[in-house]
Amino acid sequence: QVQLVESGGGLVQPGGSLRLSCAASGSIVSIDAMDWYRQAPGKQRDLVAVITSGGSTNYADSVKGRFTISRDNAKNTVYLQMNSLKPEDTAVYYCHANIRALRDIWRNYWGQGTQVTVSS
Repeated sequence: QVQLVESGGGLVQPGGSLRLSCAASGSIVSIDAMDWYRQAPGKQRDLVAVITSGGSTNYADSVKGRFTISRDNAKNTVYLQMNSLKPEDTAVYYCHANIRALRDIWRNYWGQGTQVTVSS
């Protein structure tokens, strides 16, 4: 059973920083791309940032220059460093990854989500 567990969300003032973590666990053979999505109340879930297994990254225009995605392949963990946070960054942030587990095919997995609130 593969699980993604996020941590690091919370309440922060505008201009502040947070670092999200997402650790994959279970009988993992290989992990392809790892991503962060976010969903604000009443809105669709949007892609924030993606990092490939080789370390290539891509970002939504709204977070470019402020957010940095990284991964530690030895720990099966992806991070999202969020700087210069704005109230419009308030959302539930979800980790997503394409993973192949032992004796299984490639599947998409989601974390449970972590709340990020940017407010004074």
